[in-house]
Amino acid sequence: MSANSNQKSIANDMDGPVTRERILLEAARLFRHHGYAATTLREVADAAGVKAGSIYYHFESKEQILGEVLDKGITIVIDAVRTRIEALPKNSTWRDRIAAGIDAHLWGMLHHGDFTSANIRIYGQIPDSAKDNHRVVRRAYSDYWDRLFESALASGELRQDTNTAMIRLFVIGALNWTVEWYNPQRGSFEDFSRQITAIVFDGILRHDKA
Repeated sequence: MSANSNQKSIANDMDGPVTRERILLEAARLFRHHGYAATTLREVADAAGVKAGSIYYHFESKEQILGEVLDKGITIVIDAVRTRIEALPKNSTWRDRIAAGIDAHLWGMLHHGDFTSANIRIYGQIPDSAKDNHRVVRRAYSDYWDRLFESALASGELRQDTNTAMIRLFVIGALNWTVEWYNPQRGSFEDFSRQITAIVFDGILRHDKA
C-alpha cells in the first residue's frame, strides 16, 4: 500500500461522527450477542471496518464505549417517551399519557434493538464504575415514570390499592423484555403496541358488562 493510500485509510478511520457512530453501533451489536467481557476492541474495530488503533482516536477505552452504548440505549427511549407525552393536549387523561408513554417506550426499544437490548442484557456484567455512571440516567427515567403514575393515582384514575413503584417496575420490566421476543413479521408495530397497552390497563381476563 502506498503512503497516500495508507494516509487515506487512516483519514477514513478518523472521519469524525460517522465513524464514531459506526463503532458504537457495532459495539452495541457485539455486546448484545456476545457480552461485554467477551467482546474485544479488535472485534469492534473489525466489525466497524476500521483499524484497531483508530478506535483510540474516538474513544479512550472499551469502558467508555460501553458507557456510551448504555446511555444511548436508554436515552433513545427517554427522548421518545418525553416527546410523545409532551405532544399530547394539556387536558389529556392520565390513561392517555401512560398509553402514549408505553407506545413510545416500545417504539424506542424495538426500533433501536442492538442499543436497547445491550442495555438490558449486559448491565449485570459491567464494571461497577460503569454502573455508577449509568445509574444516574436510569434513575432519572424511573423518576419520570414514578411521577406519571403518582399523578394518575392522585387524579383518581389509578386504582388506590396500588404501589406506584411496583407498577413502574412491573410495566417497564415487561416492556423492556419485548426486545428479546418481538417479531415484526407477525403483525404491525401499531397492533402489537395496542395489545400490550390493553393488557397493561385491562389485564387478561374478560370484563363482562353488567
